[in-house]
Amino acid sequence: MKNLFSNIKGDAFGGITAGIVALPLALAFGVSSGLGPTAGLYGAIFISFFASLFGGTNTQISGPTAPMTAVSMVVIAGIIAVNDGDVNKALPVILTVFLLAGLMQIGLGALGLGKYIRYIPYPVVSGFMTAIGVIILLTQVLPSLGYYPKEDAEFVNQFKPQAEEVILENILKEEAGEGILVLEDFKETIFRAGEISQEAILKESQTLAAKETSGALGAIKALPRAVQNISWLELILALGTIFIIYGFKRITKAVPSTLVALIVMSGIAVGFGLDYRPIEEIPSGLPIPNLEIFTSFSLSSIMPYIFTALTLALLGAIDSLLTSVVADNMTKTKHKPNKELVGQGIGNSIAAIFGGLPGAGATIRTVVNISSGGKTKLSGMIAGVMLLIILLGLGPIASKIPAAVLAGILITVGIGVMDYKGLKAIPSLPKDIKLGPLKLSSEVLIMIIVLLLSTFWNLVYAVGIGLVIASLMFMKKIGDLTAERSDVKPLNEEAWKDEIDFPHRLKEEVFIKHLKGPLFFGSTSDFQQLTGQIPDAASYVIMRLGRMQYMDQSGLYAMEDMLQDLKKKNINVLFVGLLKQPRYMMERIDIIPDFISEEHIFKNFKDCVTWIKGNVKDVA
Repeated sequence: MKNLFSNIKGDAFGGITAGIVALPLALAFGVSSGLGPTAGLYGAIFISFFASLFGGTNTQISGPTAPMTAVSMVVIAGIIAVNDGDVNKALPVILTVFLLAGLMQIGLGALGLGKYIRYIPYPVVSGFMTAIGVIILLTQVLPSLGYYPKEDAEFVNQFKPQAEEVILENILKEEAGEGILVLEDFKETIFRAGEISQEAILKESQTLAAKETSGALGAIKALPRAVQNISWLELILALGTIFIIYGFKRITKAVPSTLVALIVMSGIAVGFGLDYRPIEEIPSGLPIPNLEIFTSFSLSSIMPYIFTALTLALLGAIDSLLTSVVADNMTKTKHKPNKELVGQGIGNSIAAIFGGLPGAGATIRTVVNISSGGKTKLSGMIAGVMLLIILLGLGPIASKIPAAVLAGILITVGIGVMDYKGLKAIPSLPKDIKLGPLKLSSEVLIMIIVLLLSTFWNLVYAVGIGLVIASLMFMKKIGDLTAERSDVKPLNEEAWKDEIDFPHRLKEEVFIKHLKGPLFFGSTSDFQQLTGQIPDAASYVIMRLGRMQYMDQSGLYAMEDMLQDLKKKNINVLFVGLLKQPRYMMERIDIIPDFISEEHIFKNFKDCVTWIKGNVKDVA
């Protein structure tokens, strides 16, 4: 507690500055998510405060981020669609998924898995981050043009037949559930169908129109109509915002250009009484917990989203720990990864209960905090309190912010979040794989696959597929390297230094296997060829295992099969330099001592040669 107040002045300035920087982003992320600006603001308040209080990175500022919002956007849209386009009906399920993600993060930290996050391959992270930028850019084009598909009457009318079909299908499902749907009597069905109002059909049509134009692919589909129905005022507000954000940075970086753009463009819109589209109203007063998460909890409604919640948890963990590394480099300190995950999980869980968006450590806000003097956890807590004060004092004023201004802010976020370092490296990476006549870089291929799948299909599955492909390619490379370095040859070929003085006559009948590298499922196919390479005339095989550090279950059984085959040919096997882990594995299934007795295991090659001279006949 003493350390918490050791830098009050610096922490206060850092926290207040970071809170001000977070304000426009929190509002923008909330709007783009589909839950409204309040959700973004609530997420920023609670995650910033509690992730700092309980986390393991002193200077980290947390809140909704571009990657977390992009995934949340997909989750929210999917759950709303299942709930007939009714946000209020879908909200408890959405927040329960967010709460579950927070609890999973706490679990990841408690289990000590924080240190393993760094093993996610760079091409997967690079492709994902660039996809996030592309998704944000594409989804913000429509609001920056002032086009909202649900309000395009001509477009919505196209979905009326489909809307009537959906409503009728829902009636039939209800009747089937009530046990009154029978072939002999459709009177009840006809009665209920007659009760359907034009308003209900219109509402369902709007839901279908919104679903059709959601996501990156939907935005591309809707672009021609958006161009035909441009609102020039909204476009000018968005372009003005973008111009100020990039232009003001050239003048000074002391004041956040995003905040300047928000105030200037909103001031122009309100001051001149322009007929613009404002964001949703931000409620005044303290945030209230959404108890429907608990009172209307249903395991069946959550089960389809377990994997999604885990993805949010893992993404938040990666996002936060990458920011923690940036903070370490700036402050010359060392963060505690598992404690950081617990803190982020607590922040996300509490934010979900109050209706906030999930978030993670935010790199830009963290850098601003450190640059402004923040050194302890107090800075992040102050940032959260600062946002709460803004909510309580300026909520009604913030409700007048133009939606196009936030769209402009998000376009700059989308441009900034892309991984340009990875994109620039594409031409220079080695082309190590062949696809038909084409030679490609495996790393570039993984990055492009993740980028395309994330943008146009599913963020969640894209990362999983990217990890699987990266793992398979890695295994193949390791397998190829192991096979390349570990061929079975007569002793007189590529002999090691200590093998040069071996008795000459023995060189014709003894074969040596130099095993270099792990014996695992990626290298077993080459290892299994060993038996066929050894002539029946051989009497001994010396296996030098001093460089085989690791053996998995696949390698273990490949070794067992090889020893069985050699035993049938009456070829004896001697082990030299057997290490601890492979020995432990072989003892578990009795390869030692059933196939290889203790007297046939030698610490070094010299001892092995001495034994051969004393026990093998016909040695000169």
